[in-house]
Amino acid sequence: MVAVVTRLIRPWRTPLRIWSSLVEAMLDPFVGLVYFVPTVTLLALAVGLLPLFPVAVVLAWMLFLMTRRFGRVEQSRLRALFGVDLADPHPPLPRASWWARLKSRVTTPSRWREIAYLVLLLPVGLLTFAINVTAWCGSLVLLALPAYYGSLPGGEAHFGLFTVGTAATSGIAAIAGVIGLALVAPWLTLLLARLGARLASWLLMPREDLKSQVARLEASRTAAVDTAEAERRRIERDLHDGAQQRLVSVAMELGRADERFERDPEGARLLVKGAHEDAKAALAELRQLVRGFHPAILEDRGLDAALSSVVARSPVPITLTVDVPHRPPPAIESTVYFVVLEALANVAKHANARVASVTIVRRQDRLVVEISDDGVGGATQTGGGGLSGLADRVRAHGGWLHVLSPEGGPTSVLAEIPCAS
Repeated sequence: MVAVVTRLIRPWRTPLRIWSSLVEAMLDPFVGLVYFVPTVTLLALAVGLLPLFPVAVVLAWMLFLMTRRFGRVEQSRLRALFGVDLADPHPPLPRASWWARLKSRVTTPSRWREIAYLVLLLPVGLLTFAINVTAWCGSLVLLALPAYYGSLPGGEAHFGLFTVGTAATSGIAAIAGVIGLALVAPWLTLLLARLGARLASWLLMPREDLKSQVARLEASRTAAVDTAEAERRRIERDLHDGAQQRLVSVAMELGRADERFERDPEGARLLVKGAHEDAKAALAELRQLVRGFHPAILEDRGLDAALSSVVARSPVPITLTVDVPHRPPPAIESTVYFVVLEALANVAKHANARVASVTIVRRQDRLVVEISDDGVGGATQTGGGGLSGLADRVRAHGGWLHVLSPEGGPTSVLAEIPCAS
């Protein structure tokens, strides 16, 4: 008997789950309306204006761009409310023309499932809203009925098949209200929340067959190879333009000093001194280059310490927040470090910002990174650019990177990377 009662009241062991599920149910119709109206409007216009092909293409591009943003917001909302971890369901877009990217969007099933979810959230949300309101408010009405049924017209409360008009029947109604509040409403709320999470998982989670898995891995591998090649060329260029030139200068000055030792010792000493300064500058550049590969402090002490030194050297005041209780794998740490490094370099060079902030938090098995500034905006992920290379590096780990940078600012670089360890 005790085991049965314990099982029945199990939802109240975690009341936060009940309230978060109830909050989600109350918000779903309003959030669904925000998704539903622009999604259905753009979809209907794009289909209806197909005879005007250029206009339909623009509308289709706007539709997929908007629904991708809505999908990410919904993934974050579900993760915050229920801890439902929804990975990015879409394969990487080809690094080709805008037409090829639009064609890839139109022919990707996961993007249509995302649109279906955004359309269905409103009717499903209205249904769950109605059921939850009926369960909770109906139980409260029944519980309070003994206090006010006598004030109703005729001194009775009518509930379809039965009527409450006496102390006995009002007592039974109150007991039904207690059962509703203690058992029926919590179980209904959790059940509806679980069904909503299943719907989101079914429509928003990746569902890849072998062919699409191979395509995704091939795209990630190609992007990683391209990024590595670009990094190799950058290192080669930095060595050629920096340390190599200084070392050539050192060799030439030492050669000239050797020729002067007999006839002009003082001039030779000055040449050796200049060569010494050039050698120290070359060593400093080599240290800076090696630090760009993988700083020792990152390996020894983690992201917080490594990025603190980066922030301290920045010409722009930066607020750094690192909430990572358990260190992620070294490859993930390195990727996050370079994402922040490149983003802060852009802030210093191009943003004309007064302040910036870096926030890194770990949510279950995902690492969330945000770099924002109050600068002039206008940053884009152009092909071959630094941000595009970072996006490729993040995608190689199964994550995503997105830049929000309207003209006039502010700018936010958002990244999310799986970091199970």
